[in-house]
Amino acid sequence: MEFPLYWGLQKTGLPLIVVTCTDDTGITRDLCLLIDTGSTNNILFSFVYEHFKDRFKVLEERRNIIGIDGVQHEAPTIEAIFNFEGMSYTSFFAILDASEAVVQVQEETGVQIHGVLGTQF
Repeated sequence: MEFPLYWGLQKTGLPLIVVTCTDDTGITRDLCLLIDTGSTNNILFSFVYEHFKDRFKVLEERRNIIGIDGVQHEAPTIEAIFNFEGMSYTSFFAILDASEAVVQVQEETGVQIHGVLGTQF
């Protein structure tokens, strides 16, 4: 399933892309990610991680990141493999609870965001 970048811009006013994650059993899930060139980290929201944690490789590293709330958080790090427009990518994501912001965007636009792609990607 492909959604061009303008889909997110038209639907929500936000630069969103949809990527596909596949686990070892071949089950795929689409994730909607916000492109944020101001973020130095890729972020996967904690509610997504909790549902799909068996699909990601947990790393020993923990990161200190500034959350959407402006507060510094220590975050576990995962490695995720996903597909976008027919190409496979491996990247690192910090896990962050941003439930309030995600709910607000979902209520305003009808679109659920699962994470952020920052400059690290």
